[in-house]
Amino acid sequence: MSSPGPDLAKAVRHQRHDVADKPFITIWEVTRACQLACLHCRADAITRRDPLELTLDDGRALLEQIASFPKPYPLVVLTGGDPFERPDLAELTAYGTSLGLSMALSPSATPNLTTARLAELRDAGGKAVSLSLDGAQAPTHDAFRGFEGTFERTLESARMVTDAGFRLQINSTVTRSTVLELPRLLTTVLDLGAKLWSVFFLVPTGRGQQLQTLTADEVEDVLHWLVDVSRFIAIKTTEAPHYRRVVLQRLAAERDGADLGARGEVYRQLTLATAELLGDREVRERPARPPIDVNSGRGFVFIDHQGWVYPSGFLPHRAGNVRETPLPQIYRESPIMRSLRTPQQFVGKCGVCEFREVCGGSRSHAYAVTGDPLASDPTCAYLPASVSPDGPLLSEAPAAARMRAHAH
Repeated sequence: MSSPGPDLAKAVRHQRHDVADKPFITIWEVTRACQLACLHCRADAITRRDPLELTLDDGRALLEQIASFPKPYPLVVLTGGDPFERPDLAELTAYGTSLGLSMALSPSATPNLTTARLAELRDAGGKAVSLSLDGAQAPTHDAFRGFEGTFERTLESARMVTDAGFRLQINSTVTRSTVLELPRLLTTVLDLGAKLWSVFFLVPTGRGQQLQTLTADEVEDVLHWLVDVSRFIAIKTTEAPHYRRVVLQRLAAERDGADLGARGEVYRQLTLATAELLGDREVRERPARPPIDVNSGRGFVFIDHQGWVYPSGFLPHRAGNVRETPLPQIYRESPIMRSLRTPQQFVGKCGVCEFREVCGGSRSHAYAVTGDPLASDPTCAYLPASVSPDGPLLSEAPAAARMRAHAH
């Protein structure tokens, strides 16, 4: 497999700005309060708001910090917990909009999500809403979310979102127990009129430690299947940046007439089920939307409900607090952020991979499994061209030593 050539340059969207200067997207956990008890949640969500969470004035100050980055400003997603637990959510959305920020929302499917509330947020300038749907049937999704009826409520909420004029995104978490429901889930996502399907590969943190993650080979199968179905809907992967590597490999193989080798049983089952489900349906095909090369700390930043800044919501390594240090300074100067933007420092196969600049591996998976955010991604099955399959794998430096090198 040769390195991606210039004719493949458009297969992956590259951030047009200096990723060391500003993020492409900022995720702000406006509250940790939530009425659900999701099995895979990265956080220990609580039913009441934390008295230490950022206030309305703190939130306005944070939005001003985001708007102090150079234009075009980073995208802003207000998440939780359930952001609809905050009565001042419309005020925050309107203030962000007044600053020129593009505001999106990621609520939970609870009674808080009403047509009136959605209309208020749309009037405040909200552009998009993402909802989570983790199973193709009620028993699977409701078991994930901790309450019966959540599946049907999510379907109804999705219709309310599109009726209110928002762009709809569906987020789905993949685990060993849910992976084979993906084809039927795809049909549901299409029926709901979603503009983007974000498929999240479980990181064993928080409550998610109870669930079974996929093996690296199974992840590879799912990524190839997602490339197949990306002609039906725009695909985004969360904590699986090697989707971009698979896209490039597939296009290069098609161009060169090369064979990438046999795929596994999960891919076979997903493909057969998809063909059966879509066989008699009229599904409009579209050119696949190229994925964008965003990764933890490299175009992406997460702010929790108390103002702590992280490279990702699934990489619990604090970089600073916006109550003490402006977000631009934290993003640009934090040692952990700077290390994550230097893939040459990654150890093991991720550090020598020819796709490290467009992939870089899931830093959250690396941290969750090894304790080292610069270690190789254990969910990636690819062996870089520079590593002999017959020789020993590149050694991973002890996590403690690596952490000392980029701790603050």
